[in-house]
Amino acid sequence: MTRVNNATRFGPDPQVVKQAISWALRLRNNRANVRLRAQCEQWRAAHHDHEMAWQRVQALQQELSSQLTAIPGAHVALESSAQGLSRRQAMKMLSGVALVGSAAWISRDLTGWQRWTSDLATATGERRSIQLPDGTRLQLNTDSAVDLNFNLHQRLINLVRGEILVTCGADSSAPLLVQTRHGLFEGIDGRFSVRQDSDCTRLSVVSGNVAIHSPHQADGLSTQVHAGENYLVRPSEAVPAPPMNMDVGAWADGLIVTRGMRLADFLGEVGRYRHGYLGCSAGIAELRLSGVFRLEDTDKLLAVLPQTLPVQVRYRTRWWVSVEQSA
Repeated sequence: MTRVNNATRFGPDPQVVKQAISWALRLRNNRANVRLRAQCEQWRAAHHDHEMAWQRVQALQQELSSQLTAIPGAHVALESSAQGLSRRQAMKMLSGVALVGSAAWISRDLTGWQRWTSDLATATGERRSIQLPDGTRLQLNTDSAVDLNFNLHQRLINLVRGEILVTCGADSSAPLLVQTRHGLFEGIDGRFSVRQDSDCTRLSVVSGNVAIHSPHQADGLSTQVHAGENYLVRPSEAVPAPPMNMDVGAWADGLIVTRGMRLADFLGEVGRYRHGYLGCSAGIAELRLSGVFRLEDTDKLLAVLPQTLPVQVRYRTRWWVSVEQSA
């Protein structure tokens, strides 16, 4: 098994961000607690990601404070709203607002930061195709980012975020590797897609073979995945995935090709290519959809739905679209 350094240029893990927010709120409510402050400093020094998450939480709190101060009467309004509440209750209310604001801001900031610092990246709705120096064809789906590490000893694609489609040939000089948060994949003369979600990575092999290397497998052996097979990979396991009801690599041609796909799942896929909210009411979530849909204009794509299903598309704003049962 080829070893690869697990140190990547990911942003702080969401769990680390939550810890940073928790420390900030605890210190805000216990400013005189020297021991608590020392514990926080020890946590910050334990890992680079801890300090990064801490600095971003602090930056947001300063930003919120400055914006609030700039609003005429805002301080008075807050004081009035807090009348009748104990100091602790008022602080809990304000801390809850800060918690939600911090989580949203940090998540948004990390996406932009990864796009600027990664070797290759795409924005929402964008797709990109690149031929690497060794002849490998690398295609990035919407809102994806990768780092590349190619040298005499290895060919490594680090999938920071999103989904890629890789077409590679046999090369005896060094294996072609794809690294995600959940596993390490070795492509062997074929075509395969790797999609990284929050809880797992999905591997789909179109042609050729791919080896899944996991340091946590009990037998220490690699899992061999062949053409037509799909796997869900987590740090602790690699298991066969249920058959997909959409073509794996159709997005590379600007298409979504479905076969009896749930409407809710279909909208989830389309939503990856546009900003804002896109969803449907629970009563029509199980409707099934088959067809070939073009991704170049998702508004035109959505306009086709009422022609094939008993639904209507309602735009509350350009960025808030719901599909509902037709009247």
